[in-house]
Amino acid sequence: MMAGMAASPASAQFFLQNYDYAGTGPAATTMPLSEALPGATADETKAALVWTMRSALNVAALQCQFEPTLLAVGNYNAMLLDHKDELKTSWDRLSKYFIRTAKTPKEGQATLDRFGTRTYSSFATVASQYGFCRTAHSIGRDVLFAPRGELATIAQSRMRELRNSLIPYGEQRFARYIGYNAVTVPRLDAICFNKKAEWQVKKCGTIAWPPSGNSAMASQ
Repeated sequence: MMAGMAASPASAQFFLQNYDYAGTGPAATTMPLSEALPGATADETKAALVWTMRSALNVAALQCQFEPTLLAVGNYNAMLLDHKDELKTSWDRLSKYFIRTAKTPKEGQATLDRFGTRTYSSFATVASQYGFCRTAHSIGRDVLFAPRGELATIAQSRMRELRNSLIPYGEQRFARYIGYNAVTVPRLDAICFNKKAEWQVKKCGTIAWPPSGNSAMASQ
């Protein structure tokens, strides 16, 4: 019975149930690029998507090394090697777009540099590091096994999901959020205490600390 079971590769599991970022988050209607490209052709937009995905996986290679099973560095390096021709074509096409739409070649280069900086910065994440790293890992595996010349296809189908993963979500199986109104804090102003640091009921009422819920929990 056990011999017939196929082994599945290990991967990071940060929550019992992860949030589904596949085109369903609040960013589902936003542009997957870091900024608009006025006047860009379909091929130029596709090139920008490919380069944006490369940038995102580069950021993941730097930010996601805390969990080795994500293989962030290995997947990124494999993409650079196996898909180098498509990456070069995309970069050349993107460079020509900025030169074509600028007044001077120098201005075009400056705009290209600014696009690259903003693209990298747009994937910087702290609050949603788990979600971003898991999504980047999944996309990295797709890229790893994709035929050469298919980076654009993956970028078009999954870039919005990668953008959505920048929005923090936690455990989806069990609620863990504690509202601010669920925690009580005693008054600490001087009027509530005498010179012996004793609570003054006449001035501040009965002290509500520790909270009854915490006391009950501690006694169990």
